[in-house]
Amino acid sequence: MITIAPLLSDDYIAGIYNGRIPLASVVRSYYCRWQWMLKLSDFDVVWVEKEMLPWVPAWLELGCLPREIPMVVDYDDAVFHRYDLHRFKVIRAILGHKIDAVMRRADLVVAGNHYLADRALHVGARRVEVLPTVVDLQRYSSIQLSDSPPVTIGWMGSPATAHYLLEMAPVFEALLAQQNIRLVAVGANKNQLGALPFNVMPWTEASEVTLLQHFHIGIMPLPDEPFERGKCGYKLIQYMACAKPVVASPIGVNSIIVRHGVDGFLASSTKEWIEYLQLLIVNSGLRYQMGQAGRARVEAEYSLQVTAPKLERLLHSVII
Repeated sequence: MITIAPLLSDDYIAGIYNGRIPLASVVRSYYCRWQWMLKLSDFDVVWVEKEMLPWVPAWLELGCLPREIPMVVDYDDAVFHRYDLHRFKVIRAILGHKIDAVMRRADLVVAGNHYLADRALHVGARRVEVLPTVVDLQRYSSIQLSDSPPVTIGWMGSPATAHYLLEMAPVFEALLAQQNIRLVAVGANKNQLGALPFNVMPWTEASEVTLLQHFHIGIMPLPDEPFERGKCGYKLIQYMACAKPVVASPIGVNSIIVRHGVDGFLASSTKEWIEYLQLLIVNSGLRYQMGQAGRARVEAEYSLQVTAPKLERLLHSVII
């Protein structure tokens, strides 16, 4: 039997998207998490996403976990950089090595890519396994879109990552001057995108697949920075699961997920972004071909159906 105990509530997630995080909800969430931590000895294994108590020192968090209880920690972001690269010296001093301590305590670290796995190995984690981020194929499917203009270039993310689109302004301006395209940003706040002519759509779990299905092309621009090198390419996998061709920055695991020229393109410069998006905008046959290749790749390597049995075996392997 699996008991699920999320840290934060739906109110918190809603707050991220509307810019008003409810403090009372966060306090309640931490209290409930603390209550759960006092019951950890009742379980055969504790499976943690990243950390049990964000912004709390490792000694306090790990002090509540009985030594005899196996712990598995799961990372799909470079959350250690939230602390060790923080702009405030006091945060770096108190929490800079927190995630390292959690990794060392874990009986198993599951990392979404090798950047994260290398960190765990470097700080002395006892056992590290790489499992990619995946999607449930039963939720994702493709639909037939009209080849008639405009061609929709879509991005899905959150307010925390919407600023990546601002750095692409020269690309969008050049394309809009030459092609009949529509720009869609799902999950951003309109005021984050300045003068960029994006159709901003709210993100919800219920609507995200439908919105993805109406993209012609999916994009994932990233800067070459430490935190971004730890990303696991979830939006790329979502696009590809809906049979959409992709264009992405060749940062971190993006270079592994996207086979350049097969299921999408890897663009390193403004010139390349414009060139590859132009190719896909004008060639519906290429969009279809790459979309199908991407869907097949997700089915083979980035699906819940393929990865869940591997994860199940790993969880069983740590139970004493």
